Amino acid sequence: MEYGVTADAEGLQGLAWNVVGQTYVPKLLSEDTFVWHATLPPDTFVPPHIHPTQDEWIYMLEGELEVEFPLEGGGVHKAASGDTVRMPKGIAHGIFNRSGKPASCVFGVAPARKLFDLFIALDGVTDPAELVRLSALHEVDFLPPPGA
Repeated sequence: MEYGVTADAEGLQGLAWNVVGQTYVPKLLSEDTFVWHATLPPDTFVPPHIHPTQDEWIYMLEGELEVEFPLEGGGVHKAASGDTVRMPKGIAHGIFNRSGKPASCVFGVAPARKLFDLFIALDGVTDPAELVRLSALHEVDFLPPPGA
């Protein structure tokens, strides 16, 4: 990791990505950890997926998200400002903004593995099949849609 400060409105290397309609701004990257700020507009979501090699977490800054753990039978978990969502490696999770308002949060994964490179590849991708294909190449496995 490089020393220094990543300013509030800036991303590492001046980067910001549009991933499935959400804005991801990288804030910290090392071999051990990757952290990014995310803005999730209303009615956006990340479909259920698994990180087989990474623990993931979300720290909520503003707004509300719903997190589902579809293979765990855990139902819907609501997270609001100040809450931390924990998503251990190997556990399927989906993230939904059904609140009608934008949500702002900080995501992180450990270890960093290939996620930074995945977001570079996914920037602006809108085709679901391509998103799933690229994600699988970067150690993120999406679950098939219900009924598939």
